Amino acid sequence: MVLLAFAEGSIQLFPDGTIFYHIILILVMIWALNRTFFKPINAIIEKRSKQKVGRGGEAEDILADVAEKQKNYEKQMLGVRNDSYELIERERAAAVEMRQKTISDAREAAAALVASEKESLKETVADARVQIALEADKMADKVAANILKA
Repeated sequence: MVLLAFAEGSIQLFPDGTIFYHIILILVMIWALNRTFFKPINAIIEKRSKQKVGRGGEAEDILADVAEKQKNYEKQMLGVRNDSYELIERERAAAVEMRQKTISDAREAAAALVASEKESLKETVADARVQIALEADKMADKVAANILKA
């Protein structure tokens, strides 16, 4: 057997009784390495991953809190912006209404002034016509008297 193992260029493809010994030896080595070497390393790796996840979870909580606060902020800003637009629109409507009222009051005052001035002018024209008629009669009498004298 030893001669076959060291034979150059030959490969041993047929298992013999030592295969069970090798399988048992490999299983014992796996068990021993797991207990002495891999178990502490796996514990350290698991501890680090828990710390990462713990911190990552904390960071995710902070990011979620920030996202929620930003969403609330944007919602409040939208509400305030809408309120300000409504206030501006109400103030503009009030200013337009006040302007219209001022204009209509001025038009009414101007119309009243024009009407009173027209009435005054009619009275003045009537008085002037009466005066002209009186003056015309006086002048006609003077002209007639002058013509008769001449």
